[in-house]
Amino acid sequence: MAASGIVFVLFVLVHMYGNLKAFSGEVAFNEYAHHLRIFGEPMLPENGLLWIIRIVLLVSLVAHVGSAVALMRRARAQRPVKYQVKRNNASSLSSRTMRWGGLTLFVFLIWHLLNFTIVKINPAGDQSADITENPYRLMVSSFDLWWMTLIYLVAMLALGFHLHHGTYSALQTLGWVNSASARAKAKIAGWVIAIVIAGGFSLVPLAVLFGVID
Repeated sequence: MAASGIVFVLFVLVHMYGNLKAFSGEVAFNEYAHHLRIFGEPMLPENGLLWIIRIVLLVSLVAHVGSAVALMRRARAQRPVKYQVKRNNASSLSSRTMRWGGLTLFVFLIWHLLNFTIVKINPAGDQSADITENPYRLMVSSFDLWWMTLIYLVAMLALGFHLHHGTYSALQTLGWVNSASARAKAKIAGWVIAIVIAGGFSLVPLAVLFGVID
């Protein structure tokens, strides 16, 4: 779970950087999207890099979900009867919402792929080639709708919580949290990664909704 989680952190960090290209304008954003499709040519075929990334992410997703299910079953086997305990400040909100947050992100991932990759659904209703074949215009057309931006922001909130606890857990699993100072640094790292990535992703839809990007 830690290894596959690190793969996802690296991916969303790079993906967020690509999304921020929207602030450079339509030409720069579309050039970036086009460059991803032809990266590595002629050694790689068109979309070759994208398919390599997709396969790595799919394998990582299977490993991540499979690990989560295995850990959940192991926990239930060791504690078949739930303890009656009162909630306290010992566990963070992000740790208590990991499963629901993961499920939320999985559902959002399916919609996100349908919206921008697999089918290129434009919720605004314009399915012309000028929109669906233009990544920048499809993005702007989608986030011009307040409810689309709201869905995206809720997903980013779930992503932030997931990254916050997931980063700390991964560092702990890898043996990098073996002292009080290391634990404090790991918690800070979790917050930094969560805020930078979830916050960075949120900037573009908010900018579109409020007319900064059009």
